[in-house]
Amino acid sequence: MDIAVIGSNMVDLITYLERMPEEGETLEAPEFEMGCGGKGANQAVAAGRLGSDVLMVTKVGNDLFGQNTIENFKKNGIRTDAVEIGTKTSGVAPIFVDPNAKNRILIIQGANSELLPETVENYRHQIEEAKLIILQLEIPLETVYKAIDMGAELGIPVLLNPAPANPALDLEYVKKCTYFAPNESELGILTDMPVGSLGEIKAAAASLIQKGVKNLIVTMGDKGVLWMTEEKETVIEGKKVDAIDTTGAGDSFIGCFAHYLTKGYVIEESLQKANLYAAQAVQGRGTQLSYPTKEEFLAY
Repeated sequence: MDIAVIGSNMVDLITYLERMPEEGETLEAPEFEMGCGGKGANQAVAAGRLGSDVLMVTKVGNDLFGQNTIENFKKNGIRTDAVEIGTKTSGVAPIFVDPNAKNRILIIQGANSELLPETVENYRHQIEEAKLIILQLEIPLETVYKAIDMGAELGIPVLLNPAPANPALDLEYVKKCTYFAPNESELGILTDMPVGSLGEIKAAAASLIQKGVKNLIVTMGDKGVLWMTEEKETVIEGKKVDAIDTTGAGDSFIGCFAHYLTKGYVIEESLQKANLYAAQAVQGRGTQLSYPTKEEFLAY
């Protein structure tokens, strides 16, 4: 197995609108779409579509959405033997996309809140086969900490994507991770520092490196990616494209980076490919719906 993703799944409820309504105002929106999402599931599907062997450890809802999510994993070649059905409804994410491809997202955890540390422990024997563990923050923090400790015990590198940002995230656990990958706004929340310019982003990133973070990867949208370690600092420029929908772009980046990293590519080349993959993804609508297959990406 290449990758074990321990994390969330959601049902994306995507509304494309001309503008957000004011308080008390009702607007008609031109289009609506529904699809499978959730940061963990998105990252797993991106890696799976590129050809990685991926195990998904998650809790789906006890409803039709949950069954659909399981079928979607199977369709994308994701291992589902660690997917459990919870007692709550499926997690959902109402998403609002404006004409400039910018989005606003609400998250209702649902069954994701039932993905507890003991669930992760139940699948230790499957997880120990992985070359990389991927985590996000749409599940309980204690579960994230359990998975980080398990990675350390098993000698498996851990990639933590701190999304959505949680100021309560314990830096001692972050320092145990091999890769820490926030976007620029998450970096600002976690460091309580300004991130309005590249210089400010570098300063905020450096503050985490000084505290013991190993490989810090900051995704910056069309500005590209910053990779910083104690020894070096690299900026990979963004590819300019006509974005249609940026929803899930960061997840596509993480999934692609993990795919190439576990296939033996060096970090910088893996980041370059992930940057291109995300650029291709934002030219389509939806989250997983916009993620290219291996053949589509190679052609791109």
